[in-house]
Amino acid sequence: MSKIAEYMGQNWREFCLGVAGGSLVFLILRGYNVFPVVLIGALLAVVYWYSRLGGAGSKGLNLSSAPEGGGISFEDIGGQGRAIGELRESLELIIGDNKASELGIRPLRGLLLVGPPGTGKTMLARAAANHTGFSFMATSGSEFVEMYAGVGAKRVREIFSQARKKAKKEGVDAAMVFIDELEIVGGKRGRHSSHLEYDQTLNQLLVEMDGIDRDESPRVLIVGATNRKDLLDDALLRPGRFDRIVHVDIPDSEGRREILSLHMAQKPLAEDVDLDALSRETYGFSGAHLESLANEAAIMAFREKSAQVKQRHLFESVEKVLMGERIDRRPSKRQLERVAVHELGHALMGEIVMPGSVASINITPRGGSLGYVRKNMGEDKYLYTAEELIGEIGFVLGGCAAEQVVLGEGSTGVSGDFAQASSLARKLVFSGMSRAGIASEETMSDGNLGQLVGEILNGELSRVMSVMRSFSWIFDVAVPPLLERERLGGEEFRNLLSRESSEEIAG
Repeated sequence: MSKIAEYMGQNWREFCLGVAGGSLVFLILRGYNVFPVVLIGALLAVVYWYSRLGGAGSKGLNLSSAPEGGGISFEDIGGQGRAIGELRESLELIIGDNKASELGIRPLRGLLLVGPPGTGKTMLARAAANHTGFSFMATSGSEFVEMYAGVGAKRVREIFSQARKKAKKEGVDAAMVFIDELEIVGGKRGRHSSHLEYDQTLNQLLVEMDGIDRDESPRVLIVGATNRKDLLDDALLRPGRFDRIVHVDIPDSEGRREILSLHMAQKPLAEDVDLDALSRETYGFSGAHLESLANEAAIMAFREKSAQVKQRHLFESVEKVLMGERIDRRPSKRQLERVAVHELGHALMGEIVMPGSVASINITPRGGSLGYVRKNMGEDKYLYTAEELIGEIGFVLGGCAAEQVVLGEGSTGVSGDFAQASSLARKLVFSGMSRAGIASEETMSDGNLGQLVGEILNGELSRVMSVMRSFSWIFDVAVPPLLERERLGGEEFRNLLSRESSEEIAG
């Protein structure tokens, strides 16, 4: 009897198929119509087989592993010194677990990397796995959730099981599981009213994380990454689950210089290349943007059959990364003249508000724009005063004012500028720097907000139009070369501005 039970336990599928087949033969011999039974059985088999394909395992979860040996290290990541330092400290607590336990430090169960896209969160996770020597598995939050209830929870259980098996196979005592897009699987519960699959998946993840113990071998460390921390469920963020939250931010000027050095290390650079100047002109670029910039510059050099990457290749690639590839759409001569006047209006206000800030003026259509002015911020800014916000509004409205003063009327091309100026005016109001004093979005009515924003924009537009009338001569000297070459460098524009100003004063 015990041997029969053992056989059934090891070969239960074959046993069940044998019983089902024998039953069908018996019913057929007895004269019963077995077609409905066969049909129902076939449907159940299809459902079962589909659930197996959609479930966890090699055919369900899309898992990837870090390369064994020679993988990425923290030294290969630039511009994230603070994040690397915090992450390294957290990992040392795990590596030196015995020393940490002597001080009463409980083991870390999870690390959460938070930051905008392209800042290197996945690279940091892979570098962390190499630093610790842990087994590494990576997946995405979207891999867990299906429309069928229970599949996501099953996949969560399976990835923990697979991580432990992989660690044992590699002979290490811990495994690191990296989950990108964590907000998909770890979003706030109750948001999805259609079905509870998302909630069940998150509940299973919470259960698995609570089950991580210092004494288990191999241990599992969860590393999550998200750019929408606000969407995560509070239960996931509490201490004891994701114990450390590491912010991976957009790099500052020094960080951008470091990242550019890493990406340019394998490229032949001309003597005129100045990475310091390039880092100053790439304010707001993420690590992914900078990598794309370096690659595009090398492509431009290849296209020109140049043996070296030159400074002009790098600056041209800045504009391509910012605005996109040049497009074939060509405005008429009259429209192109309006675009030139518009962009020169922006540039003039930019130089008045912040002398030396204009990097280039372009009327080459790129992406969805017919022209643009690229500014050099000089230094990274994190705070703005009322004067600086007003100055930025003036820069944004410069194009509209130039069209009205020089050409006599505006155009539909200013709609995007108005939206941007309105956003800046709202920031001024809600920072308590308008005549309304301290204000908040919750207490201010739409009518009062609209009136305040309208006052700020109309007042600034009047001031900017007055500036355009005072400097109307600059359009006569700057529009022709801009139309001819479709680009004016910032230094060339400042030379025109200063030369004509001197001649006017002398006259």
